[in-house]
Amino acid sequence: MEDWKKFYTTQSIVTEPGKYKELYKGLPDDIPSLCKIIQGFTLHMHWAQAYGQNPSDERKTEVKIRQADKYLARIMELYDAPLTEERPPDKKIIGTCRDYAALLTSILRHKGVPARMRVGFATYFTPGHYEDHYLCQYWNETKGRWIIVDAQLDELQRNALKISFDPCDVPDGLFLPGGKAWQICREGQADPELFGIFNIKGMWFIGCDMIFDTMSLNKIESQPWDIWPMMPKYLQKEFSGEYLAAMDHIAELTGRLDPGFAEVRLLYQTEKKLQPPPGWKP
Repeated sequence: MEDWKKFYTTQSIVTEPGKYKELYKGLPDDIPSLCKIIQGFTLHMHWAQAYGQNPSDERKTEVKIRQADKYLARIMELYDAPLTEERPPDKKIIGTCRDYAALLTSILRHKGVPARMRVGFATYFTPGHYEDHYLCQYWNETKGRWIIVDAQLDELQRNALKISFDPCDVPDGLFLPGGKAWQICREGQADPELFGIFNIKGMWFIGCDMIFDTMSLNKIESQPWDIWPMMPKYLQKEFSGEYLAAMDHIAELTGRLDPGFAEVRLLYQTEKKLQPPPGWKP
């Protein structure tokens, strides 16, 4: 049986920093400081104007960078300095919530801390709405539990959103993993039309996030626009009974903040549609 701590401490093909791991040397161990450092070199594409920036279409393509080593290479290309030195806004790499989560996951794994990216829905961006969001979850040995971290929320965003909780320990209920969102909508406890981002929403979108989260729990960290075989089709509204049963099973195994490791691994290893196609490279 796999050791879950070893599994989540080992880098994935996506979070591996490669030769740029030298940039991680000397970084602090505490989560708030690491989040501040990531915020110091990353600019969220959809918040750019709040920082006085209007990135060109060419710069916006930086959000497509998937692997940590290539991400770090671009950071240094934009501004050659230690990661601890905050960049001017126009010298920060353009990213999304996924990139804050993936980089924190990469740094923590490098430090020997079990960490993983989670995909689901946050309740604190728009009242009454569940917004598509990617976060980092790490194992706190002292507290003996997994902790959710929103590395994206800097001071400007916290003030704009009137955030009253600690982003370095997001309270239960403020973030729903994709599987949990699927469950409560299937049970009629929530309206699937309230889950998504911008005008992209619905049960099909929730299903996509659940697949992203399931793959992330198995260290295949997706981009928000990836398409994997098990995912619902774009804007799909009708699902077969067989498909719903399969998705309900995935939701049951992955919907918790601390899903069973052995069950999640077995699910991934036995369901080929949850795996990247043969020959897939990030």
